[in-house]
Amino acid sequence: MTLGGRPPELIQQARDGVVDIVWTVNGYTPGLFPRTEVFELPTVFKNDPVAANLALYDMFESDLRQEYQGVEVMFLHVHAGQAIHMRTDSVRSPGDLAGKKLRIPTRTGAWVIEALGASPVAMPVPELPPALQKGVVDGALIPWEIIPPLKIQDQTKYQIEGVDKERLGTTTFQVSMNASRWNALPADIKKAFKDASGRDWWGEVGKIWRATDDFGIGLAVKSGNTHITLTEAETEAFRKAVAPVVERWVGEVDGKGIDGKAMVAKARKLIAENGS
Repeated sequence: MTLGGRPPELIQQARDGVVDIVWTVNGYTPGLFPRTEVFELPTVFKNDPVAANLALYDMFESDLRQEYQGVEVMFLHVHAGQAIHMRTDSVRSPGDLAGKKLRIPTRTGAWVIEALGASPVAMPVPELPPALQKGVVDGALIPWEIIPPLKIQDQTKYQIEGVDKERLGTTTFQVSMNASRWNALPADIKKAFKDASGRDWWGEVGKIWRATDDFGIGLAVKSGNTHITLTEAETEAFRKAVAPVVERWVGEVDGKGIDGKAMVAKARKLIAENGS
């Protein structure tokens, strides 16, 4: 944020031309990208950022582009998924989170936390370390990749995820350029941007994110933290607990004239087809 402002202001900075290009979390501006949120939902996104990114690409022109007025999207991507990080408490069931306070950057993530009986605390991820240190939050839903840069291994004792790296949804990011700035570029420069951010790149970003996620959890374990992988039965208990989040999202976007049920079905289908 060296050009000024706070993370939630980034998309508007790009639309207004205050900056030329942004890399930002869609969820920092809740409700602004409701169609794209379908990829964040638990049980829609499970554990495969490559498949999710390719599905995002496949749905972008037909279903998502209309949300990105004022900017030209270079690419969208998700991270490896919301896993549970806890300061002092182990977690093996939804009941273990009852009454806890957990950080989340998106409204869909907040719904997940509420479904698990905990209290969501919204904040950009750079604010998380002091919040953990001071006990403002008991934990967070974030991927493993953020562990090294924020030294999360020093502020937590437990990292928890479902069977086969299954997560409680994910977060969508965008890399976008101000539309007027884009339109003013020469044709060959536009082609260079688009050639460098085509479908193969969207998939490659997923591979990069998976690799950094694996590195992050490895660092936490080497530092003495406990990495808990839930059993299939334990993971299923979490799936059942968060299933109403999908229904809640469908009901909300239906009120905006969006066929939420169809969006969920299409996203799941494309993720499955693009899976490894």
